[in-house]
Amino acid sequence: MKRRDFLLVSMIAGGTSAIWVPPAPAETQDDVDAPSIPPPKYAKVLFDGSSLAGWLARKGGPAAWKVQDGYMEVVPGTGDIFTKDVFGDHQIHVEFWLPLMAAAKGQARANSGVYVHRMYEVQVLDSYGLEPKYDDCGAIYEVAPPLRNACKKPERWQAYDIAFRAPRFDSTDQLKEKARMTVFHNGILIHHGQEIPGSTRAFMETERTKPAPLLLQDHGNRVRYRNIWVIPTP
Repeated sequence: MKRRDFLLVSMIAGGTSAIWVPPAPAETQDDVDAPSIPPPKYAKVLFDGSSLAGWLARKGGPAAWKVQDGYMEVVPGTGDIFTKDVFGDHQIHVEFWLPLMAAAKGQARANSGVYVHRMYEVQVLDSYGLEPKYDDCGAIYEVAPPLRNACKKPERWQAYDIAFRAPRFDSTDQLKEKARMTVFHNGILIHHGQEIPGSTRAFMETERTKPAPLLLQDHGNRVRYRNIWVIPTP
């Protein structure tokens, strides 16, 4: 691992964690795609654009979203999908594309979500040009709004880089420390060591003391995802 790939970021009270940090955006225009970042050699690739073989449907069976041209697309009504692989502390890179839904408003406007540990949602939504709120794009849903609105216009590729620290439990499985996240949206820091009190809305039940999958939400809109990879954090 190259030293320049890492930055010490305060993730927990009384300590720091070394996390991979996306390059600063060379282009900050909101009407161009965010650059697609290839996975480092030490990353675990979850979706390379060719197959959903590593994913399952929340309703049971294989994932049924559409795969074409290097991306997957939500097929409304088929339900959420989640990875076969499970993770503890880790970092996620995921790129997403939102359809233009000019007649829709609020939560009906290109809605989906990235659920870390199947429990903690980073909202995906067309919130371009809005003052950020607790349910807008980049929010840890109903927990914390993004520090700033880093959205691009719909029909442009965007990216999240999420560093997740799983909750800690004692020997009797009692909670000692809550989960935390640091999130970059299009290379811009929008959450820094944010504590998450508990699971967010519409989560998928998970054994909280164990590693868990990544889940992507079917909220009825044809949102696309591509280039998804994970780096386990020691």
